[in-house]
Amino acid sequence: MKGLLQIHDPLAPKGHVVGIDLGTTNSLVASVVQGKPVCLAADEDESRLLPSVVHYGKDGGVVVGARAVSLLSEHPTDTIKSVKRFMGKSLADAETRKLGAYQFASGEGVVRFQVAGGQPVTPIEVSGEILRALKRRAESHFMGKVERAVITVPAYFDDAQRQATKDAGRLAGLEVLRLLNEPTAAALAYGLDKGSQGLFAVYDLGGGTFDISILELTDGVFQVKSTGGDSALGGDDFDRAIAEAVLKERGLTSPSPQQIATLLQAAKAVKEALTDEQVAPLVFEEQTTSVSRAQLDAWIAPLLQKTGLACRRALKDAGVKAEDLNGVVLVGGSTRVPRVRSYVQELFGKPPLADIDPDQVVALGAAVQADLLTNEARQDEVLLLDVIPLSLGLETMGGVVEKVIPRNSAIPAAVAQVFTTFQDGQNAMDVHVVQGERELVEDCRSLARFRLSGIPALPAGVGRVEVRFEVDADGILKVSATEQTTGVKQAITVKPTHGLTDEEIEQMLLDSIDHGEEDIQKRQLREQQVEAQRMVIDARKQLKENGDLLGAAERAALLADVDALEALAKTESDHLKLKAALVALDEKAKPFVELIMNRSIARAVGGKSIEDVARG
Repeated sequence: MKGLLQIHDPLAPKGHVVGIDLGTTNSLVASVVQGKPVCLAADEDESRLLPSVVHYGKDGGVVVGARAVSLLSEHPTDTIKSVKRFMGKSLADAETRKLGAYQFASGEGVVRFQVAGGQPVTPIEVSGEILRALKRRAESHFMGKVERAVITVPAYFDDAQRQATKDAGRLAGLEVLRLLNEPTAAALAYGLDKGSQGLFAVYDLGGGTFDISILELTDGVFQVKSTGGDSALGGDDFDRAIAEAVLKERGLTSPSPQQIATLLQAAKAVKEALTDEQVAPLVFEEQTTSVSRAQLDAWIAPLLQKTGLACRRALKDAGVKAEDLNGVVLVGGSTRVPRVRSYVQELFGKPPLADIDPDQVVALGAAVQADLLTNEARQDEVLLLDVIPLSLGLETMGGVVEKVIPRNSAIPAAVAQVFTTFQDGQNAMDVHVVQGERELVEDCRSLARFRLSGIPALPAGVGRVEVRFEVDADGILKVSATEQTTGVKQAITVKPTHGLTDEEIEQMLLDSIDHGEEDIQKRQLREQQVEAQRMVIDARKQLKENGDLLGAAERAALLADVDALEALAKTESDHLKLKAALVALDEKAKPFVELIMNRSIARAVGGKSIEDVARG
């Protein structure tokens, strides 16, 4: 417990504060620097986007980001992508049955991925690795501690998904100051950056989730009028639509996990290529299929129609029409798809706004909110009035749902309702908390159950129990029940069954402290092994294609060095020694690389006049 007390010491310096967009496809970390929100780049490649992909090695090492993406095709079941779609989900959820290369561990409750290197991992643990990587990036940027963060979530995330996100933040060693709805974060970035006023729709289509929010921005007050969406709809589904069409065309009915992973990557690549091209090639198992933008538009049409239904419902809930809007803001990488943009324009009758990078706008807004929460000079500058996305209620007799807090109610919120006993002499009441819009409990999401005992033995209908729902600014629910005659009370902070228990979280935190240095060593070694693998593959390819540029002795010597590096990567346990070997091979290969570049230039200008080359 000593380590935990040190982490949570309220007198300890808090360090820097950041905003984090924990995305399905990519994640970002941002902070307010010199009064302006900026996304922080990785030192090694200056990329601001961190792919939300985590690879688990057989040696127990963990690789996050672009290097994990490079291992996806070769190790499809040990490399987890789009984990956000599984947050707060159980094995019974439909998401686990969609086309994918995952292997799920058997059991009940929370989803667990079967990966190499030991015990199955939960979506919370996978997300925690992504958050750790972002935390390290921010600490490297600031050269100091980062312990507090605002993390964004889809507006349509339910209580289980929000709690899972907070748990992931705790695993990463972060105090989560606030869970901020992604559309609200985007509006915050637009509103404070552009000085906008009026009524706006935020159309947020990411890799795995879709949100639509109607917000009113007036004199520093950001009020969410309504929200809607689908927490299992996004660019991944576009990729699946392409992949399923290719599988059908080729007659593949039972593809392997490796085939699925490879095809989904190819589908994603062709989708992105069609942003700028009318036709693009999809290469899968040495066969090429031409995919047109018109085909993509047809395949994704049913998915776009789903977003349209949610948009029309959100407008109705807000009591406004499309023509009342001052603008429509695009958020999320999937809004780069041309058909998505034209569909949004048709839906709302006006061209959408996308002048802030849709990949970065949510993280920028989170950074602004983090600064507002911690910077005393700015705490009165803006007021956020968000709403709850799904109704919260109780099970009553017959399995019927009694809604206590309707959806689109402003939060924070507190509502109490009095219920009476059902039977004579009833001395206890079971409280079953549910979330959803359906009328029957079986069609809604079960959040929690508890029992209030000690009710006086009175005739049916005489005993009175007040049930109180309180939703905080993060959308997290607390429920209490009080018998009004005796004052007997029972309360619970809703911890859905698809999250982790406090004991599991604490044990994971203790494990991370006990094995912290060992884990860092493993991560660094795995990173160098991945880099060595990349270098070996690239060197052999170049030797095969351009080996004639070297003499026989030079070629043999370089190949021997490549073989030696490959062998060292399999046996060496010191990441520094392996890194030194990588640097040494890179230095030895420089003359060969220069010869290859000279050949490429010669081929590019061959047969052209000086004037042609000058004109480009």
